[in-house]
Order: sequence, then structure tokens, then C-alpha cells
Amino acid sequence: MPPEKLAQLNPIIHSRIRLAVLSILISVKEADFNYLKKTIETTDGNLSVNLSKLEESGYISIKKSFRGKKPLTTCAISQKGKKAFSEYVNALETYVNFKK
Repeated sequence: MPPEKLAQLNPIIHSRIRLAVLSILISVKEADFNYLKKTIETTDGNLSVNLSKLEESGYISIKKSFRGKKPLTTCAISQKGKKAFSEYVNALETYVNFKK
């Protein structure tokens, strides 16, 4: 297969933070901001910016509430996000299986 036939990787997902977020959310019902931050080992600001990009793309939903008096941000992957993640993984497989 010539290199130009390789599947294009989704630029929204093709980021360490966004890929990590979707990888976590694909296997759980939802995850809170602090869990994602700790698991991915990133900063508040970096995670916040990347969550906003995923939300703007329709790949995740973000719910803001309170736990007692503390703010709680919870994220969940959408059907569109599940589909995009699956397509991304399939595209990666074309790279892994690529033979010259």
C-alpha cells in the first residue's frame, strides 16, 4: 500500500491529552476532572483546554455541578466520540499493518 493510501488520523484526537481522555472515557460511564488530571498527569489548564476542544467537537459532554461546596466537573464520551475514537483506532491500525 502506498503511503498516500494510509488513513488520515483525526487531528482532534491526535493529541496526547485528548487521546488519553477519550481512551479513559471509552471504558467508563463518566470521569471527573480531578481523576482525569491525575491519571493523565497534566495540569488544570492543559486539561481544561483539551476538554473544551473535545466538547466543541461533540466528542464528549461536560457536566458542571457541586460536591458539597466544591465545584465538580464530570465528563462522558458521546456516541459521536465513540465513533470518532473507533475510526481513529482503525486508522492507526493501517499504520501498524503498513508494509512497504
